[in-house]
Amino acid sequence: MKICIVGSSGHYVYPFRGIKEDPDAKIVGISPGCEGENIERLFSQVNELGYAPEVYSNPIRMFEELKPDIAVINTFFYKNSELAIEAMKRGIHVYVEKPVALSIEELEELKSVWRQTKVKLSSMLGLRYTPHFWTAYKLIKENKIGRIRLIHAQKSYKLGTRPDFYKQRRTYGGTIPWVGIHAIDWIYWLSGKKFKSVFARHSRLYNNDHGELETTAFCTFVMEDEIFATVNIDYLRPATAPTHDDDRIRIVGTKGILEVVNGKVYLLNYETKEMTEVLLDNPPVVFLDFINEIRGKDKCLVSAEDSFYTTYISLLARKSADENKLISL
Repeated sequence: MKICIVGSSGHYVYPFRGIKEDPDAKIVGISPGCEGENIERLFSQVNELGYAPEVYSNPIRMFEELKPDIAVINTFFYKNSELAIEAMKRGIHVYVEKPVALSIEELEELKSVWRQTKVKLSSMLGLRYTPHFWTAYKLIKENKIGRIRLIHAQKSYKLGTRPDFYKQRRTYGGTIPWVGIHAIDWIYWLSGKKFKSVFARHSRLYNNDHGELETTAFCTFVMEDEIFATVNIDYLRPATAPTHDDDRIRIVGTKGILEVVNGKVYLLNYETKEMTEVLLDNPPVVFLDFINEIRGKDKCLVSAEDSFYTTYISLLARKSADENKLISL
C-alpha cells in the first residue's frame, strides 16, 4: 500500500498511527501542496518512522510518477479539494483534511468526481477515533440515555500565531468550517439524525491581527425528530491552559444524560445515582480502517458520505452567520 502525503498544514499525523499498525503500508513520497508551504517537519517525522520518501515540489508530478494507492492531502485549505480531485482522476484513493471543500460549488465538483471515479475517500474527522467520543457513541448505541432530545457541543482552541493563509476567508474558509465542523460531526454521528435548519453567528473581534479569521461563533440546529443542538466555538483559550483544545459535549436523552469533558465520559441514568465516570473503550485505529476499507476488509468509521455531509452543513452554517439568517434544509 503506497502512500503519498501532500502538504503539512493539517492533521497529517493521523495517517502515521494507522501506517505504524500495517506492515504493508509505506510512505513513498511527500510534496508541498502550495507555493511557500514548508514540509521540513513532515519530512523529518516521516524519516523518524523509518521511511525515505521521494521529495517532490509538484504533487501532480508525484501522483503520476509514483502512482500511489492513497494520497493524504492537507495543504493550505483552499487547495485541498482541487488536489483531491486531481488524485481521484488518477485512480488514487484520498484521505483529505476537513472541510473537504471551502464552497458548495467545490463540494459538488468533488462529489461528482468521486462518484465517477469510484475511488475511496475519507476525511480527517479524527476526533471520532478518540476513546472518549468513541465511548460516548457506544453508550448511545447501547441505549444508555434513551432517545436524544438535546445536544450541546463545544470547541475551544488556543489562537497563538497562525500562518498567513488563516487570515483570509478565501484561503482559510472560516472558523465554523475549520473548527466547528468537528462539533457538527459529533452531533450528526452521535444522534444519527440529519439537520433540518441552522442559525449561526460569528465575530472577528479580538483576533490578534489575524485578518478575517473569526474568533467566536455559535450555531443552533433543529434536527430530525425535533432534536435541538447547539455549538459554541472560540479561539480564546488562554495560552497558559494545559491543553491546546477544550472539547466538550452534553447529550440529554429521555432516560439519561451523557457528558464528555476533559477526555472523560460521565453518565447519569436509571442505573446510576449521580454523574458517574465511565471506563473508556478502545476505538478503531485512525487511518488503518481506511486502509482496510480499500482492501475490502471493513467500513471506514468516517465515510465519504459523512465527509461530504458534515462539510455541507458547516458551509451552510457559515452562510447563515455571514448573512445573519435562518437557513432551512
